[in-house]
Amino acid sequence: MAAPADKNKKAIAIIGAGPAGMISALAAAQKGFRSFLIGPDTNANDLRTTALMMPAIKILDSLNIWKNLQDEAAALSTMRIVDGTKRLIRSPVVSFRSSEIGEIAFGYNMPNVALNSAINKAVLDCELVERLELSAKSVVHSNDHITITLDDDTTLDVGLVVAADGRNSKARIAAGIDCRQWNYPQTAVILSFSHEFPHNNISTEFHTEDGPFTQVPLPGNKSSLVWVLNPERANKILGLGPEGLARAIEERMQAMLGKVTVITPAQAWPLSGIVPKSFATKRTILVGEAAHVFPPIGAQGLNLGVRDAINMVKAIESDVSDPGSDRVMENYNKYRKTDIWVRTGSVHALNKALLSDMLPAQLVRSLGLELLRNFAPLRNIFMREGMYPGNGIRAIVKTFCPSPK
Repeated sequence: MAAPADKNKKAIAIIGAGPAGMISALAAAQKGFRSFLIGPDTNANDLRTTALMMPAIKILDSLNIWKNLQDEAAALSTMRIVDGTKRLIRSPVVSFRSSEIGEIAFGYNMPNVALNSAINKAVLDCELVERLELSAKSVVHSNDHITITLDDDTTLDVGLVVAADGRNSKARIAAGIDCRQWNYPQTAVILSFSHEFPHNNISTEFHTEDGPFTQVPLPGNKSSLVWVLNPERANKILGLGPEGLARAIEERMQAMLGKVTVITPAQAWPLSGIVPKSFATKRTILVGEAAHVFPPIGAQGLNLGVRDAINMVKAIESDVSDPGSDRVMENYNKYRKTDIWVRTGSVHALNKALLSDMLPAQLVRSLGLELLRNFAPLRNIFMREGMYPGNGIRAIVKTFCPSPK
């Protein structure tokens, strides 16, 4: 295979062909930037689902993805938090309804297989994306370009590498970006199930001593489940078999969806966290799990990755003559640092609060949820911040620190 004629600073290579990488390529193409999308096809056996909030859905729509996906997705119109612990201080049930902030839904939940297929179709239809279904064997940095060697020994010289190759990113390591990494004493058991009663587009999150147990609607009388447990209990749950697992789900959900049938094999994912010390340097921009990893709480993962992609393009537009320039690196860091740090810190703090047996932590969590339940303006600010980062904070400032007339 001959190397494409790309030895110039304007060439862009995206390493990693998962959802974050594909969306990055399409977002770049939308603004007229050509790119190489490098990596094998996404895992067709990924049985997980993804909940995308409305801002991300609108971006998928603008990239001609949503039209091929919406029939496979279920709206999330209400999010309900239930205290499923047996602790001394328990929190009230709190429901967040999208109609309270003028939205039809907070977002949509969909199988990863359908999501990846719809994005991949858009990639294959895009003339500005050159798809290379090979892995990057090496990434070598020079002063004014980066040389990528593929599995077949083809080499590409590019001005910018977008690292979308996951939590163990080779492209991030090649750029010399160090990370803070940590593990949680938790494992997520993930599966999908059918149920007797309709979910009415309500997602319910039970807070337990081990972590959250989260049911998320799928089309029809089906839902996905993320059940966070300590590793020992997770192994016991996985060993129950489909019938025993279904009964355990019914019991944990207090039978609110009636009889349950497990419809996909349960998968176990140990929980961990990663935060890089920089999100862009040495002609390398980090997106997706190369840029952030945290527990599956609050539907943040790919929503954050979509924002990475959009801000990556915004940063490139600041110096179209050299997409890997210092200006582009500085701007991307500026655009993403606060969002990623705030989301990572919030998820980490909430997870720690769920695990804490200390009475002060239980009291703070209970009082916080009580405030959200009874004080509609605060609840609305909280919901807006969850959907549109920065909007909730601006609303607080506007409410309590109005500009002088």
